[in-house]
Amino acid sequence: MKDILQQKALKIKLLITDCDGVLTDGGVYYGDNGEDLKKFNIRDGMGVERLRKCAGIETAIITGEKSPSVIARAKKLQVEELHLFVKDKAQVLKEIISRLRLSAQEVAYIGDDYNDLEIMQMVGLTAAPADALPKIKNQADYICLTKGGEGCFREFAEIIIDAKNNYQTISPAKNGVVTLSNGRKIGKGHPSYIIAEIGINHNGSLEIAKKLIDEAVAAKADAVKFQKRTPEICVPKDQWDVMRDTPWGRMTYIDYKRKTEFGIAEYATIDQYCKKAGIDWFVSAWDVSSVDFMEQFDTILYKLASASLTDFDLISRILETGRPLMLSSGMSTMKEIENALIFVNEYDVNYPVFLAHSTSAYPCKPEELNLNMIHTLTDKFPGVPIGYSGHETGLATTVAAVAMGATFVERHFTLDRAMWGSDHAASVEPQGFQRMVRDIRDIETAAGDGIKKIYESELAPMKRLRVNLGEEYRIK
Repeated sequence: MKDILQQKALKIKLLITDCDGVLTDGGVYYGDNGEDLKKFNIRDGMGVERLRKCAGIETAIITGEKSPSVIARAKKLQVEELHLFVKDKAQVLKEIISRLRLSAQEVAYIGDDYNDLEIMQMVGLTAAPADALPKIKNQADYICLTKGGEGCFREFAEIIIDAKNNYQTISPAKNGVVTLSNGRKIGKGHPSYIIAEIGINHNGSLEIAKKLIDEAVAAKADAVKFQKRTPEICVPKDQWDVMRDTPWGRMTYIDYKRKTEFGIAEYATIDQYCKKAGIDWFVSAWDVSSVDFMEQFDTILYKLASASLTDFDLISRILETGRPLMLSSGMSTMKEIENALIFVNEYDVNYPVFLAHSTSAYPCKPEELNLNMIHTLTDKFPGVPIGYSGHETGLATTVAAVAMGATFVERHFTLDRAMWGSDHAASVEPQGFQRMVRDIRDIETAAGDGIKKIYESELAPMKRLRVNLGEEYRIK
């Protein structure tokens, strides 16, 4: 039951509460102008603040009351969703989830009386105070130990906060290792998976793409990656007719994007070319239609670009394919990273997912690389293989990322950094990529097993230089 409660709590994005019998003790307090007064518990107010601060979840109040005290309390707690004098709570709920673009499963509710029953049957997670009516308790997922007005809201809020903060204990991948369909393992204890991102650096030329694949193979990269977009979806309409200077002459931006996009013939050739060369290939898919298109090929995984980390429709479509998913975390908050992983976890707790630390600047300054995030993400999501997607101009920092624990690395790859195009300047040329792969493998070899030992190569100088030899090393 605890696991079910936790799974439901992970989905929650809004907590709705009744007022009388939940935030208050249900008592009637009369002031000079009639029933103006309400007795609130300070712990419940802290619950509202902690939900917002610790879990990014807002609170809403739906009540049949219209007391000035409730209005004042909501204002103090910065509760913007305040609905007073409500006769039909279910109808108000429908309006809220429609306006905020939530699903019912993303809403929690805590109530105590019969007028809460219908709304409790509609939402994803429910709770009741200890003194709620029996029928309400039977409907609730969680029955609080505390009564209405005595901290029951805070108690329920902490259940949700704990579920969000303890997400790392139910990480999607087990033991920090994901096995690809070709048997290659990515994760702790395995060689770093090195990706040469061709992206759109082929400039719309299949011949350039082939040369890049050849150079990636020569550099001993594990995979090459392309980018797949549907221009009509990904390019904002107000940009379609903007004129651009391109290698093909002056044309509209939408025509330029169409020009650089590979279709079925090009990708079919790439598929066969990579298989013959013995190198993995896959794409960053930027829209649902692109995933549909790519399902014609048996690629090794899907990459989700940093810009798409909050595109849950796209993530959902990728999850439907069952292929491993590599997430990139540039331009994202920790909360957005958590939400993406929670979304994957809700689909399948064992779904094969990777997470790449990244900073989305092209090229990226060393002071903004923040490589210690590799440690932060490894600690926070111990079951997820953590990697690095770099956009810097040098090589040393990518090698350092592997030394710091990156289980896979990705760098943009080009034949010539001076070529026309948006990504070439932040890319690595073939000779540089060869050096980077070589240095990464040297680092992995040099890391050893962490067990102190004396090597054969040390015995001669030890016997020659050490004053006091151990008994087992003395020449007899």
